[in-house]
Amino acid sequence: MEFRQYVRRFRTFSRVAKQSLKLGAAVVVGVVVYSKWNGSSILHAAWTTGYEPSVKWDSNWDRRDPRSLVPPSKSGEGDSDFNKQLKAQTPTASRHILLIRHGQYFDNATVDKERFLTSLGRAQAELTGQRLKELDLPYTILISSTMTRAIETAEIIHKYLPDIEHVTDDSLREGAPIPPEPPLGSWRPEQKQFFQDGARIESAFRKYFYRADPGQKEDSYEIIVCHANVIRYFICRALQFPPEAWLRFSLANCSITHIVVRPSGRVSVSGAGDHGHIPGSKISFS
Repeated sequence: MEFRQYVRRFRTFSRVAKQSLKLGAAVVVGVVVYSKWNGSSILHAAWTTGYEPSVKWDSNWDRRDPRSLVPPSKSGEGDSDFNKQLKAQTPTASRHILLIRHGQYFDNATVDKERFLTSLGRAQAELTGQRLKELDLPYTILISSTMTRAIETAEIIHKYLPDIEHVTDDSLREGAPIPPEPPLGSWRPEQKQFFQDGARIESAFRKYFYRADPGQKEDSYEIIVCHANVIRYFICRALQFPPEAWLRFSLANCSITHIVVRPSGRVSVSGAGDHGHIPGSKISFS
């Protein structure tokens, strides 16, 4: 009898000892993991305090920051003349820029005049015109690239917005804005093309992206019909992202990208490559 009790007690003790060892091991492992985690550089990426941005926002990116347009005050913040001039140079309206990629086109042609819209591309442009009309925004102008596919797309859209002017601009033509990173193996333009196209596309960005003039009292809405490379570069430049990242975006034909330039000079993208107005059977990326 005593022997059986001894065996039962020994088994009970063994189970308790095993559980204690497991618990102890778990505590030790937890302490070690916490210590490593608490002191590692990986944790720093998750911190919400003491963080320094890799690139800070340039508030005078368009060279229209009011403080850069007014002579500095000689007597400090209480200078009424300085404050009056500063107020006169401060915008109050936002500029909305709607960038639309052209519709699907015949991309196997060798000259631009033969690269016109396909029947699908024309249908996409019709849907985009309808969408813009439904939004019922106070559009001020319709601008398009001078390339055939962009002009055709803009002309179809213009049918739905007949009260605004349609103008064309050579600087919005398709091109190679800057060598992309990472590079695309199947697409490698010559350096001279980047050199020429890059300057032109950058000039187009500076022409159309800036905060409103102080005299503009109401928000404005401008429509620009152009090309995928141009729009993707514009997105990166407007948000002050590395411009070489432009090829990481993918834009459907007749998609709408909505960029807003606030009075403060801050920029936001309300929608990038939005093609929700196009049925799935009519979506293309050519």
